[in-house]
Parts: sequence; C-alpha cells; structure tokens
Amino acid sequence: MNQRLLFLFPPISIRSVAYFLPFAETRPSTKSNLVISANFYSKTHKSNLVSTICSILRGTPAGLKHLRKEELVHQLGHAEIDAVLLRCQSDPVIALGFFNWVRNEVGIKPSTRNYCTIVHILAWSRLFSQGMRLLGEVVGTDRQVFVDLIQAAEGCNWNPVVFDMLIKVYVQFGRVQAGMEVFRRMIGIGLVPQVSACNSLLNGLLKSTFDESQNPCWEIYEEMRRIGVSPNAYTFNILTHALCMVGDLEKVKEFLEKLEDSGFDPDVVTYNTLIDSYCKKKKLDEAFYLYRIMYRRGIVPDMVTYTSLIKGLCRQGRTKDAHQLFHTMLHRGITPDCVTYNSLISGYCREGKLQESKSLLHELIQIGLAPDHFTCAVLVEGYIKGGRLLSALNLVVEIQRLGVSIDNDIYIRLVKALCMEGKPNAAKSLFTRILQGGYKPSLEIYNALIQSFCKDGNFNDALSLKDDIVSCGLRPDLATYRFLIEGLCRTQNNKEGECLMQEMSVRFGLVPDSSICSALINGYCREGNVMKAERLLEDFAERCTLSDASNYNSLIEVYCNEGNMQKAFELRDKMMKLGAVPNAQTCKLLISGLSKVHGR
Repeated sequence: MNQRLLFLFPPISIRSVAYFLPFAETRPSTKSNLVISANFYSKTHKSNLVSTICSILRGTPAGLKHLRKEELVHQLGHAEIDAVLLRCQSDPVIALGFFNWVRNEVGIKPSTRNYCTIVHILAWSRLFSQGMRLLGEVVGTDRQVFVDLIQAAEGCNWNPVVFDMLIKVYVQFGRVQAGMEVFRRMIGIGLVPQVSACNSLLNGLLKSTFDESQNPCWEIYEEMRRIGVSPNAYTFNILTHALCMVGDLEKVKEFLEKLEDSGFDPDVVTYNTLIDSYCKKKKLDEAFYLYRIMYRRGIVPDMVTYTSLIKGLCRQGRTKDAHQLFHTMLHRGITPDCVTYNSLISGYCREGKLQESKSLLHELIQIGLAPDHFTCAVLVEGYIKGGRLLSALNLVVEIQRLGVSIDNDIYIRLVKALCMEGKPNAAKSLFTRILQGGYKPSLEIYNALIQSFCKDGNFNDALSLKDDIVSCGLRPDLATYRFLIEGLCRTQNNKEGECLMQEMSVRFGLVPDSSICSALINGYCREGNVMKAERLLEDFAERCTLSDASNYNSLIEVYCNEGNMQKAFELRDKMMKLGAVPNAQTCKLLISGLSKVHGR
C-alpha cells in the first residue's frame, strides 16, 4: 500500500496505522512442512536466546558482565535486540543499558527500528533527554524515522510526545523542512502536536532563510488554530519577531491589536522585539513610545530593552543621550552587560571621543565584566582612525595585562596600520611576536610588510619576507613582486628588478602586468639604457598586451629629448598597432619634441 494512503484515513490509533504500513504485513507461508519445521526451530531457538538474555539482565545487577562471558552475544541480530528491548521496557534503565552495551561493546550497529523502540521506551518513562539524544543519532542517517517510529509502537508502550521530540530534533539539526514534514504527517494520522513542538518549529523557520512574501510560520500558525493547539506567549513572540523581520511595522501593530482583543497581553519579550525592530529602522520616536507604554502597563523594561534603545541612539549619533539613558538604567537597578557598554564605546569612538570610550572600558572592567573582541577591536580602530597609533598599541598592552586575550585580527590591524604609517620595523616586530604565538599568516599581511619596507628603501628585509612567504607554504602573487620590482627600479636597481621578474615567471608562472613592465622600462630609461628599455618593451609587447600608453611614453620621452623624432613616431605607430591608444601625455611629448627640433 502506498504510504500516501495514510492521509486518506480519518484520525485512527497508532497501532491501526502500523497495521496498514507495508512493513507490518504478514501472510501465511505456503512452503513445505520441512521449511515450516526449520522456521519453527529457528524461531524457538531465537525465543530461547531472548529469554536467556532477559533472565540474565534481570537476575543480577551485574547482568551485562555475565552476558560478556556468554557466547549468546554472537547470535544477536536486530530482531533479537528489539525483542529484548520490548521485554525489558518496564525497566528503562535495563533496556537503555542493554542498548548501549550492544552498540558500544558488542559492536553491533542497531537498526533504525532498534533506535525507535528504545526511544519509545524512554519517552514512555519520561526520560526525554536520553530519547532526544538517541533520536539525534538516527535522524542524520535515516529519512524514514517517522515511519519506523509508528511501526515500533506496535507491541510497545508509547507516548505521542515521541513525535514532538522528533520535530525538535530535526530543528536542532537544522533540518527544518524535515520537521515541517513530521508536523504535517502527525496531523495526517490524527496526532496533535504539543505547543512546545510547534514553537520549536516556528523558531527554526524564523532562523532559516525563506521568501518573506510566503513566510511558512503563518502556515504553521493557521494549522495550529485549525487543530486546536492553543498558542502561548512564546508562540506570539516568535510570530511578532517574524513580522518585524519582514519590516512591515504596520502589520505588527495590527497583529498585536488582534491578539490583545483576543485576551493576549504582550510581555517584555514582545516589547523588546518591537523596540529593537523600531531602533533598527531608525524610528526612535516609536521605540521610546513603546518604552513608556511598558511602564504604564506594569511591564518593567529589562537590560535588553535599554541596550536596544542605547544602540539606536548611538547609531544616530546621539551618544550623549544614550549615555544619559544608560545612567537611568543603572539608577533603576538594572545591571548592564558587555553589549551595552560596547554600544556606548562604539558610539563615542565614531564621534572621535576616545577619552570617554576608554573611561567606559575601565568602568566595564571595574564592575567585573571582561572586554570582548568587539570592545578591543572598536577601541583600536577608533585610536587608529584618530591618528593615535601609539595609544592603540599601549591600549592593547594594558588590556593584555588585565588577562584579556587579544585576537590575532586586532594585532594584524595594528601591523597594517604601522605599515601604512611608514613604520615597517615596528610592524615586523609585532608581526614576529604574533607568529611566535602560533598565528598562521596570510599573503595579504606579508605583502603589506613588503610594500612598507620597499617604500622605506629597506630591500633586504623586503626580499627576506618574500622568502618567508615560500617557507610558510604560501605562494607570492603579482602584488608581492610588483612592490619589490617597483621599489628596486625606483632606486635604479634595475638588474635586481629584472631578475625578480624572471623569477616570478619561471618559478611561479606569473605574467608581469602593466605596472611591472612600466617600472622596469622607466628604470632603464632613467638609467639612460635606452636599448635595454626598448628590448624589454618589445619583449613585453609579445608576451602580454600592453594597452597602457604609459609603458610607451617613457621611451617616447627619451627619444623626444634626444631629438630623435623618427624613433618617437615609429614607437607611437607601433603602440597603436598593438592596441594601445596614445593619451594626452603622448601627444604632449611629441609636440614638445617637434618644437625642440624645429626650434633648432
């Protein structure tokens, strides 16, 4: 029988459902008497095996130890495991102990049916957490758990809550669609889910991505109403959150008005959800209106309420007002958390008020809270943007002394800032220190250091860092070589630059880009080695497309200064054939060159 036919029947008992499943069908055998006798002997033997195991388990507290010594364990199969579990279902401790012993010590992998049987036993005995854990093990490997749970209920004490547990497990594992399928199939066979399972499913749907115009939360809510599941405050708070996520606050108002008309009173979670949504939408007037309404209705705002409002004020550049609200919060006996402090610290940093930010950091530490990654990162960024890099470094040292761990990305931000400020030696010193702490560097940070050393004219350290890139298992890229070659050619170390270009091509298969070509050509032109520059230009033109006129302009300028206008125009014609378009500088050089020639 097709399993879909289940949903054509009116609500019926779980045992009746199991009867209709194809797995539960039994038909009389038409085999010979010899086969019947063999089957009878086999069933009798297995029955004796199950009876013997159950007797040993029940006979002594050390039943499992006795079983280890018996040869019976080698004859165990999935059917026998199920039979033992069913006979021991009145004592869930023995049943669970046997199940764990079979899979952990005997080494037999239980079937899904075995799992479902033990879960039924545990649910019947109200050992829900153990049952949930075992369901979690099986849902990842079997898609037919729902059907197996129905079948396993035959001959077993069962509690419908087991299907609610299945929904919750699917949601916990991020398989919300599978949870929805269980919800629908439960209703299809006449089982009514508990409100806690419905809320778990709603919460899972809320956290998953979906089309806002077809929010499945409302499908679940309407089905709950249809089958008589009474929503609770948690249900309504989830639905309020769902509406806030869509951003239609008018619909939120309408929804809450309907709920209030039907007797539901919004609680602090409802108000916090709405206030946070208004603050994110920059509708602070509406948020503070709800804040005042809370007091009128006897609902005391909590830390979450104040933190949302403080964040909203800081986002709009009203950090001073946010700080006043913070003091109101303290005055009313509500203890802030790190997130509350972070909101104010971030607000002051954005306004460039670093002293106020640091004072809040000390206050945070004094009340026993530890700064988190965000606290440190926003303060460091504030000091860097404020041009106070030394203060940022001192702040990190100060926080470290307090026993607070500093994340590597904060150190990397400081290394980059030191590079940008032209302090490569200090940057390298800090970089070396974090390497000693086990940090695995990226190519980006190496390139930042190399660029800084090249700008400083310290090519030995820059080249050493290039070798370190390879030593730590990374590959230099075009940027690595560009910084080195441009720096070398700028200081007329053109041969070293050309050697590096050969290295990048041969060793790493990198094709020089327009900037590298231009650096080498300009370098040789400044050196006065026009023939070398011309050969390089021809070589580059063959190997890669040079569409940038600046690569040609350097050589055109040399020819024009020498008064060799024939060569200059030949090079202009060649660049046009190769697809490079003369720019304003090209024209200016040629006109200037012609003026000099005719002026003579």
